[in-house]
Amino acid sequence: MTQTETPAAGPYPGLGFRQFVALMAALMATNALAIDSMLPALPEIGDALGITSANDRQWVITSYLLGFGAAQIIYGTLADRFGRRPILLGGLAIYALASLAAAFAPDFTTMMIARVVQGIGAAGTRVLAVSIVRDTYSGRQMARVMSLTFIVFLAVPILAPSIGQAIVLVAPWRWIFILLGLFGVVVSAWVIAKLPETLHADDRSPIEVKPILAAFRLCLTLRVPVGYMLAMTFMVGGLFGFINAAQQLFVDVFKAGDIFTVIFAVVAGFMALASFLNSKIVERFGMRRVSHGALLGYLTVTALHALVAFTGHETLWTFSLFQCATMFCFGLMVSNFGAMAMDPLGHVAGTASSVQGFVSTVGAALIGFWIGQHFDGTALPIVAGFAVCGWLALAMVLVAERGKLFRPQKGP
Repeated sequence: MTQTETPAAGPYPGLGFRQFVALMAALMATNALAIDSMLPALPEIGDALGITSANDRQWVITSYLLGFGAAQIIYGTLADRFGRRPILLGGLAIYALASLAAAFAPDFTTMMIARVVQGIGAAGTRVLAVSIVRDTYSGRQMARVMSLTFIVFLAVPILAPSIGQAIVLVAPWRWIFILLGLFGVVVSAWVIAKLPETLHADDRSPIEVKPILAAFRLCLTLRVPVGYMLAMTFMVGGLFGFINAAQQLFVDVFKAGDIFTVIFAVVAGFMALASFLNSKIVERFGMRRVSHGALLGYLTVTALHALVAFTGHETLWTFSLFQCATMFCFGLMVSNFGAMAMDPLGHVAGTASSVQGFVSTVGAALIGFWIGQHFDGTALPIVAGFAVCGWLALAMVLVAERGKLFRPQKGP
């Protein structure tokens, strides 16, 4: 059966269309759950592991992101050579075992090692989910599957902090990691039972250094892919800065720990709403018009927010409202930036996805950690981080577009 002949009703025997979408969403959800579910528990984790500085607790998030970003560089090549199933199951096994190691970590160093390894495992689910969808569907069917998967995936950051909060209300914080491990086991069993190998034997590629290096050089030298990759890095870096310090902001600054998960869900919901809106308007208006307009809106919102914070007028409600507007603009930008970064690299898509995932995630993790480490008991460092990252992203977009916004691109 060829890709174009694959019926939308069910891609494989015993695996219907809806179950396939749900499985791909579950694979992608492993990452968001491993980041957001533990935000409410960071104080308890810090106390148990002897972390005396509140800012040092941010390493629980950043160490995971570094492992997640760094490992993306290898999964695509391995999956193209050895097939999707064994590499995916290997990544899930690493994720589950590292989750359990984190659950029983006796000290901060062990926790950091376990989190890095957990991120390395989760990177496989991210890379392989996209590859499996590409193997299974093509054209509009592929776009439909990715859209449905992404909608389900966006619900996870909205719900994950509430899940973590519910766990710590009835059990020790270590159960968050135990349940993450169990989630990895359940998804592994689902893959074993229902998902066959999706890469055709004839499409397996040998691991050859010269073609890989040539593809890497292409991904890192073309102006448009590099410009949008770096713009995406700065934008996500601002977001990671917020995630790193979110618990401290709402609990220590705004004294709103009891509604932290609710506000976090509302903020994430605005990003999900923007992503849904983008899927409806991008074909009509084009990626550049939508994303460039959203970038200018983002710069305006973050500048006003920084002014409010700088003049000492920040409150829980001003922060929440500005953050909702910021995330709405963010949701209209990042997916389009990613698509434009990939567009000229279709002939080396696997390598390009790995390279861009590596650069954007590791770079954003470091930027976000730097922003988070400047938390000083006020919202200003986080708000200013968003604003500065926005201006740096604009600079990268202008490089990519030769100084002109909103115009269709002609050539790489």
